[in-house]
Amino acid sequence: MSQKAKGWLVAAAVLVGIWLIRHGSETQLMPPQPTAAQAFAAGPEVLPGSPVAEPLRPSTPVRLRIPSIRVDAPMIRLGLRSDGSLAVPPAENRNVVSWYKDGTPPGAKGTALVVGHVDNAQGRSVFYNLGSLAKGSTIEVDRRDGHTAVFSLDAIEVYANKDFPDQRVYGPSPNASLRLITCGGGFSKTTGYQGNVVAYAHLTGVR
Repeated sequence: MSQKAKGWLVAAAVLVGIWLIRHGSETQLMPPQPTAAQAFAAGPEVLPGSPVAEPLRPSTPVRLRIPSIRVDAPMIRLGLRSDGSLAVPPAENRNVVSWYKDGTPPGAKGTALVVGHVDNAQGRSVFYNLGSLAKGSTIEVDRRDGHTAVFSLDAIEVYANKDFPDQRVYGPSPNASLRLITCGGGFSKTTGYQGNVVAYAHLTGVR
């Protein structure tokens, strides 16, 4: 992925959680943040003891489920806006996620990128509880080819915007890997969330 594309994705991740701050009420309920225990022990790695499934052929994802935090949301394909920035899901839709359509589809070999809002003017959105996930949590992606790609969470981390690790998040993977991205970290009423929450997972099975 080019440096420009990485920049677009970072900008999109920053944007997915600022709507409530700029347009919502004076009371901001902070979403759960990942704990140090759920971070990688020593750089990106598959959770020890977790199986690694063979990647699938590419196919469009249509739905994302994370049972432990009650996420069950349709997936939409988004690319770039006319100004060159990455399009993000509509802020008014609190239960939809997008995947970067010019990248790897979930379940195929490589790193698939999925973005969701943490909140909007009405309150909590689809990835509000993403930061509460624990290692080993199950993530499921229904695909247009009829298969469900089943992923296991390897780690979840939070980064300040200035410290966002492009290579760790967007870098290539020898497996079928998944990244879920939303806003997190500190919070400012003028500029919104000061960082991003990123969940890392790999393909463990297919139904």
